Amino acid sequence: MTGTSLPIAGEATLRRYVRSLFRRHRRAFGIVIAAHTVAAGAALVGPIVLGGLVEGLSTDLSTARVDLAAGVFLVALVIQTVFTRITRLRAGILGEEVLADLREDFLARAVNLPTGVVERAGTGDLVSRTTTDVDRLNHAVRDAVPEIVIACITGLFVGGALVITAPQLAVVWLVSVPLLVVSSRWYFKRAPQSYRAESATYASVSASIAETVDAGQTTELYRLGPQRTAITDARIARWISWERYTLWLRTCWFPVIEAGYVIPLVGVLAYGGWLVSQGTISIGQLTTALLLTQMLVEPIDLILMWYDELQVGQASLARLVGVQEVPDPETDPSLSPVDDRLVVDDVRFGYRAGRDVLHGIDLDVAPGERLALVGPSGAGKSTLGRLLAGIYAPRTGTVEMGGAALSMMTAEAVRTQVALVNQEHHVFVGTVRDNLLLARPDADDEALLAALDAVDATPWVAELPDGLGTRVGTGGHGLAPGQSQQLALARLILADPHTLVLDEATSLLDPRAARHLERSLDAVLEGRTVIAIAHRLHTAYDADRIAVVDGGRITELGSHDELVAADGAYAALWRSWQDAD
Repeated sequence: MTGTSLPIAGEATLRRYVRSLFRRHRRAFGIVIAAHTVAAGAALVGPIVLGGLVEGLSTDLSTARVDLAAGVFLVALVIQTVFTRITRLRAGILGEEVLADLREDFLARAVNLPTGVVERAGTGDLVSRTTTDVDRLNHAVRDAVPEIVIACITGLFVGGALVITAPQLAVVWLVSVPLLVVSSRWYFKRAPQSYRAESATYASVSASIAETVDAGQTTELYRLGPQRTAITDARIARWISWERYTLWLRTCWFPVIEAGYVIPLVGVLAYGGWLVSQGTISIGQLTTALLLTQMLVEPIDLILMWYDELQVGQASLARLVGVQEVPDPETDPSLSPVDDRLVVDDVRFGYRAGRDVLHGIDLDVAPGERLALVGPSGAGKSTLGRLLAGIYAPRTGTVEMGGAALSMMTAEAVRTQVALVNQEHHVFVGTVRDNLLLARPDADDEALLAALDAVDATPWVAELPDGLGTRVGTGGHGLAPGQSQQLALARLILADPHTLVLDEATSLLDPRAARHLERSLDAVLEGRTVIAIAHRLHTAYDADRIAVVDGGRITELGSHDELVAADGAYAALWRSWQDAD
């Protein structure tokens, strides 16, 4: 069910998102610019004062003038130091605020992604965006953006001062402009897509490792280790090849840029010396111009260096913002089921275009009915269960609850009607009470204990150090797999949907405990519609009807006794299970 990566944001989406971030933080951004404008202006005092002193050497340089120049320079230095500190501090705070917004925006969108989209993309892609891409963007937002803004302001001030002081020498910089522009255009034409490819291939490596670890038992059982290793090695090789390519781009670009800094400095010194010898400019102007030229190298270097870092950040930002481009499913908020009847009409569905997993499924589940889905592994039982739970929308046909198509109802509305409980159970960091209140925030402790009692979890909860107040999850009290699953089932009872789709909901319990838990649930689930994807046939035995799924089709439908009497596929499964038992 994996293989379809989440989208990567295009240029238009990125520009809109960056503009929205700027609007949110325009006041803080303005403070940074204003503070550094003062700092940059104060930084110009040093070269101008020193140039004046050098000029004074050829006339009459009094002690008072030196003292005045020193005093002015000291004051300017203090102002520059104070406002530089303010700039760095405010820029750092701004970076943290922007980074917090990026994380919150991503999380807010990620948790609202359609479940089917996340399942198709796989966890590796989503996890790599929340870890690797956030880490890379962390450096860009905290350092690159503030540094580029500061460098641009400094460059404008220093460049303007150079033009005013010695316009003839400012022209020397034009010699380096073609070199800087051409090499930078060559680099930045290739760098962004290369960094994106590097991030994408790293995500595929993470996905491969995560899938292999998650399916560790299956990998070992079917001796798929060499195959999984080969797949992972191939993905790592692609990732390394992109890493090498981006490194090659930098090794070509950086030396050219360094040459572009040296040429203006040498040119100003040589051309300025000739102009001084011709009497066109004074020695003081040359001194000031040389100092300003040296000062101009740093902001330009910072702009180019951090812009390169920004390319990495832009690639990561495109992946983070890409989740914004996942289209929300078309829904009709006004849709409301008239009853609890679940009807499947000629449903076809596939994870990939042209390859259906389900073929022409028809099913009518009455309110309060217990239906078991049985069949061989890979027959399509779990896929059908996800369609019945409203997680996937059929390619053709309809899945309706009380006359309302589940695919057209909002996710919130669907969850109040039907819920899927599968093998994946989650214990969130917090207390047992916190974990249960996720399903019903207004529930009191009495309701929570009743839900735990319904799934026979009361004994072990009572033995916890602080009962409902015991912290569980990462860093808290460890729960056994069966206990974690009971906690998930208790949440289900509190959520109180009228239709439940159980996909191996008790698979992590031993057979005796699973049987006991299922019997306990009988009383709780009385009056609800229950669709159980049965891997243990005793679950099917207890059902009102059994649907045998094979090859993406329902091949048999009826009660246990009817299907055994028919002596078909179910009867063979039943005899095989009894013999094994």
